[in-house]
Amino acid sequence: MYHLGKISYLTFPIHLLFIVILLLEVFLDLRVDCLSFTYPSFTKENENDFITTDHSYIAFNAIQVTGDARGASITNLSGRIWYSQPLNLWNRKKNITTSFNSTFVINIKPESDPSGEELAFILTKESGPDSIPNNSYGQWLGIVNASTNGSSTSNIFAVEFDTRKSYLDDLDDNHVGIDINSINPVNQVSLTDRGVNLSRAIDVIASVRYDGESKILKVYTFMTNQTGDNERNPIISMPLDLSSFLSEDVLVGFSASTGIYNQLNCIKAWNFTSTEIGNDHKVSLLWLWILIPIISVLVIFLGGVCLYFISRKKKERMQVLDQDENIEIQIQNSANAPQRFQLKDLKRATGNFDPKNILGRGGCGVVFKGLLADHNKEVAVKKFFKDSSQGAKDLIAEVTTIGNLHHKNLVKLIGWCYESNELLVVYEFMPNGSLDRLIFCEEKGEIRGRLRLNWERRHGIICGIAQALDYLHNGCQKRVLHRDIKASNIMLDSEFNAQLGDFGLARTVQVNGKTHHSTKEIAGTIGYMAPESFHIGRATVETDVFAFGVLVLEVACGRKPGKQNEENGYSNRVIECVWDMYKIGRIIDAIDVKLEREFDEEQAECVLILGLACCHPNPYERPSMKTALQILTGESVLPNIPTERPAFVWPVRAQSTNKAAGDSLQEGQLTQITVLSGR
Repeated sequence: MYHLGKISYLTFPIHLLFIVILLLEVFLDLRVDCLSFTYPSFTKENENDFITTDHSYIAFNAIQVTGDARGASITNLSGRIWYSQPLNLWNRKKNITTSFNSTFVINIKPESDPSGEELAFILTKESGPDSIPNNSYGQWLGIVNASTNGSSTSNIFAVEFDTRKSYLDDLDDNHVGIDINSINPVNQVSLTDRGVNLSRAIDVIASVRYDGESKILKVYTFMTNQTGDNERNPIISMPLDLSSFLSEDVLVGFSASTGIYNQLNCIKAWNFTSTEIGNDHKVSLLWLWILIPIISVLVIFLGGVCLYFISRKKKERMQVLDQDENIEIQIQNSANAPQRFQLKDLKRATGNFDPKNILGRGGCGVVFKGLLADHNKEVAVKKFFKDSSQGAKDLIAEVTTIGNLHHKNLVKLIGWCYESNELLVVYEFMPNGSLDRLIFCEEKGEIRGRLRLNWERRHGIICGIAQALDYLHNGCQKRVLHRDIKASNIMLDSEFNAQLGDFGLARTVQVNGKTHHSTKEIAGTIGYMAPESFHIGRATVETDVFAFGVLVLEVACGRKPGKQNEENGYSNRVIECVWDMYKIGRIIDAIDVKLEREFDEEQAECVLILGLACCHPNPYERPSMKTALQILTGESVLPNIPTERPAFVWPVRAQSTNKAAGDSLQEGQLTQITVLSGR
């Protein structure tokens, strides 16, 4: 019965088609069309209703046909503007012509003495910039030029409002004329005796009325303060068959021009109505009956396809809901589950993720600045990429890991959101941004910002990150491996205190003898990854120490780490540079030249040597983070490192004489890597 119901559902469109055909047989003879619109004034919102050329636009609540209110010259211009919908002027088969009434308010402001040239209401076949003839300014009214004047290919009808006697046949400099494919009027009347002056910058009302049955054209023109007979008596009334020289469908609009004498040609209001005429759209019912079997098969086939995709979409939606529930369960089961935000609140806070609010971009998402209105608190909202296959895993890792951590040098997590397939994490906002932007801001032309990062602040940043990593490795119930230590993941508060963030790749390790986190693929950022990472395919505390060493050299020297690869993972520009300087006894020269030697040389040398020790190619030779922190605070001595940069050798071997004072395998300060196998 279920499948029968589905078949009935699919055949419903076929039954509907039969009903439509019967209705067509009874009622369908023709379709009627008419054009009607009213604009008491014009605004920017109306621009999409019109088609314009280069010098036509809407400004100051009026259509500016040629005038340029932006301050450019208006000499020798021609322009047109059309209503975007066509008018069905006549029906060839039924020999029916529409009737229409086009009433508009024109305002012509002289910009020279005397003024000129002309403004016209037009009906044309074509529209757009390509349809206006070249060199049609001045006396040519924007409708024709010297080569097209009088040609039937022009396909244009115009009612001109002329303010200049351009040639001998013109009556005067204040008249109305009827033009057909030419600027030579077939009929013209002076307005001077009728109390109408087109060139006084005063509103003039004009009406062009055409009777499609009698084929009579009437034109009315009067000032806004004139009433009575002027509104009833046309200044022009003449027989005219528009269908004899215009196509069935035309566009209605205005054309204007200026010459060496110029004026602003404005349309301030426009009302247009037309009658309905038959436009032959008879349907061949025989063909419909022939097509019914074909359509029936297509409907059933397409219905089946639709059902398949609906079922698939429903399954995917259920998977998303299951994932949503799974994410929430995993996060809420963590020891200190942070606040869960609603997506609408974070959209409001970030201006619907306005690109103007972007603070930075990473490998898995974009960070936006936001303002929580309820708390009047600035925040940083990390939005994970939707196409990231690891997005949900990174969100869970970031929220559950950092949510259970509390240290002054770790970015404070405020909350999270997973809604409508959007993954977001909310952090406390750091006003000084990320560390890499300050170190390398000279590349963006922000030299003044870089000079603020003096040596004392750099040393404080290095010490702060060392404290954070010592806490992650040795101060937590579950050891945390960050796996992505780099300058762009270090944020600076208003006092330039460093805070380590972005725990999307972080993993926790039970302190039960297991000292590493196995991974199926290499994690981290090229330039900060230890050479053994490309061979063992897993994270260890030693790989974190290596990344910290690169960071130390980067902050002290103002150099980027350079490139790495699987074939030669140890190749790193900043490490090579500092080790070469250390080899010749000039390691201090590696310090960032922008500091202009304003630093404690003994302290700087200690920092650089510690950075090299942390970047030793043999993980057994690297100090632990606890030892590194003690060296920075003066509680421990620097380890001995060779003057020649050691080569990376695989597999690596531990040496019993290389442990720095205070390190203990039992205390877990220097991880013992007992098995280094391939991925």
